[in-house]
Amino acid sequence: MSIITENIIELKAQLPNNVRLIAVSKTKPIEAIQEAFNLGQRDFGENYVQELVDKKDQLSTDIIWHFIGHLQSNKVKYIAGFVDWIHGVESEKLLIEINKQAAKHNRKINCLLQVHIGQEETKFGFTVEELREFCSRIDLEKLNHINLSGLMGMASFTANQSQIKREFSDLSKLFSELKSTTFANNNSFSEISIGMSGDWKIAIEEGSTMIRIGSSIFGSR
Repeated sequence: MSIITENIIELKAQLPNNVRLIAVSKTKPIEAIQEAFNLGQRDFGENYVQELVDKKDQLSTDIIWHFIGHLQSNKVKYIAGFVDWIHGVESEKLLIEINKQAAKHNRKINCLLQVHIGQEETKFGFTVEELREFCSRIDLEKLNHINLSGLMGMASFTANQSQIKREFSDLSKLFSELKSTTFANNNSFSEISIGMSGDWKIAIEEGSTMIRIGSSIFGSR
């Protein structure tokens, strides 16, 4: 049994039924993705547009593709025809562009609003204040080629588990707040994408419904 097979079996045995495993396959070869696919894994995450386009053309159409990296508005057109989820929507401008490009393909794309919850300057996303302001005036009817499906965040890169837990908890509370106000009548707003290889267990404790796992499946780069 290969290490990828062992890792996926072990991970899935630990996951609650309501948590979706996103296998982060960036920089990984087609053969590794195919092995995971053969085990029944369907959700895969990529964070480079060109790499995603290249892999998509070589793999099964049954794969559910998640774009999980920083997405530039001018790159949306390359993936809008097939990507199922975009995790890192960090601005109104990007959301409008995704809606525009999805309309050209007559499809809806699931989008998660990224919130800056970590302490690093390099992390992308809305601040809590920016997100509240945006949600207070959002016109969901105009974004008719998008499913606003929830929130996404990345904890600080730290060994301090209390800090990670606090950051995930804050995002979960923000999700509940928006779910009861702006998205009270929007059934698709149901996902919290937090947790990676080093902190996914904490994330699940704090309400994660999607975990993004790379090295704990495929090994380190």
